Amino acid sequence: MINSAIIKNSASRKLRSKLMKLLLILISAAVLITGLGFLYEAIASASAKKDYPAPGKLADAGGYSLHLLRQGAGAPTIILEAGSGETSLSWRNIPEQLAETATVVSYDRAGYAWSEQADTERSGANIVRELHSALQNAGIPGPYLLVGHSLGGMYARLFTQTYPEEVTGLVLIDARPENDDRETKPILEAENYAGNPSASMLTLLKRSGALRLFQNQLLEGLVAKQDRGQFINVISTPSYFAAKEQEAALASSTEDAIRGQTLGSLPVKIIARGLPQDYAAFGMSEESGRRLEAIWQAGQRNMLNLSSNSELIVAEKSGHMVIHDQPELVVRAILSVLEEKS
Repeated sequence: MINSAIIKNSASRKLRSKLMKLLLILISAAVLITGLGFLYEAIASASAKKDYPAPGKLADAGGYSLHLLRQGAGAPTIILEAGSGETSLSWRNIPEQLAETATVVSYDRAGYAWSEQADTERSGANIVRELHSALQNAGIPGPYLLVGHSLGGMYARLFTQTYPEEVTGLVLIDARPENDDRETKPILEAENYAGNPSASMLTLLKRSGALRLFQNQLLEGLVAKQDRGQFINVISTPSYFAAKEQEAALASSTEDAIRGQTLGSLPVKIIARGLPQDYAAFGMSEESGRRLEAIWQAGQRNMLNLSSNSELIVAEKSGHMVIHDQPELVVRAILSVLEEKS
């Protein structure tokens, strides 16, 4: 009996020892693979800087530099303000089409794409002030025709409000309404909507190489396939994720700043999407989706009150990304404002 117990204990110790060795091997392999992922991403990101040079120039915005891409000639200068998480690249060939008629400037907000990271918080007031400084320092004075998509529409409105003597027209492309946060918040809370992944989580995915390796799975429905190379190699940086997150957190303060805005007889074109968002893709119920879309569409039409010279244009074939779905409609609306001012 004693010998049997000793044999069993010895066998048990050997089994535990083997299991511990196997666990250590698995942990070591996981650490090695993770380390290789970080190394792979670091090398790939460094290489991308050579493969994707900045198409424009950097201009001082007050302590840091913004990337501005200036094309064409003539006044007024068209300023393109992209939406949340969108960059100068999001406009695709719209700037080239506009440059045949006027000067057009697309740019990257602080922390985005080729622009440097700012020390100031990403409030609408700072974004507008720093853009204006960069334009002045780059030798691009007004008058300006402001074009804003989505969240960029609120920044375009705030720019117009802050520098009214320098703005000659405004085009809002499915722009975020001024009451969006206060009206949609109860619905989103009732749906337990978690929002976007945190900037820290997205940064980890990028630095580990996971975002690059599994981009087709992770970016499906978020970034168009044709834009993923640019997104991975130019846009998705830690500073971008942090800036985008802070812009979203402070968007309601920009809503407060422009609420009840009146712009006299300034030419204003409002382009509203004709196709509703796919709210089910975000985990929303059908009823909540209908309510959210109704709020958005009402907000588009409420912007007609911005000016006595306003016009609503419905992009019948477009969802929220009108600049991709119907770019020709966007170009025509902008050129119509230019013709009105000529």
